[in-house]
Formats: sequence, structure tokens, C-alpha cells
Amino acid sequence: MPQRKAAVKRRRIDEKRTRTNRTLKADLKKVLKGYKALVAADKKDEATAQLKTLYAKLDRAVTKGILHKNTAARRKSSLTLMLSKKA
Repeated sequence: MPQRKAAVKRRRIDEKRTRTNRTLKADLKKVLKGYKALVAADKKDEATAQLKTLYAKLDRAVTKGILHKNTAARRKSSLTLMLSKKA
């Protein structure tokens, strides 16, 4: 356990940020799983709509510092490619 006030506060802040990051990551994974299911089921219109929300989630994760911008760009590219290959 931290002894100093600053260390106690830092731990409290870290725990709050960890909860936020986990929530955002879990939400991103949930949307990604739904998108992959739509692509696998050949539901192109619904997958295209889902792709828009997935792009927004990835961009949000980049601005929050959860993902690196190149990681998000790579994932966007692969997801778009996945949809276009099914078409």
C-alpha cells in the first residue's frame, strides 16, 4: 500500500483509467466480433453499416491513447479488405 498522499492519489487515478480503458477495449472487441459475424453470414449491407461504427470506435481508441494510430489504420484496412473479399 502506498504511504504518501501523492502515491495514493496516483493509484486511484490509475485504477480509474484502467477501468475506462478496459471498458473501451471490451466495447471495441464486441463490435468487432459482431462485424466479423455479419461478414461471415454474407450480410453486406449490415456489415457496411457496422464498419462505420467500427471505424468510429477505432478512431476513438486512438484519441484516448488505447491504440496506436498505425494499429488502428492496419485494422481498418484489414476489415475493409475482409468485406470486399466477401463481395
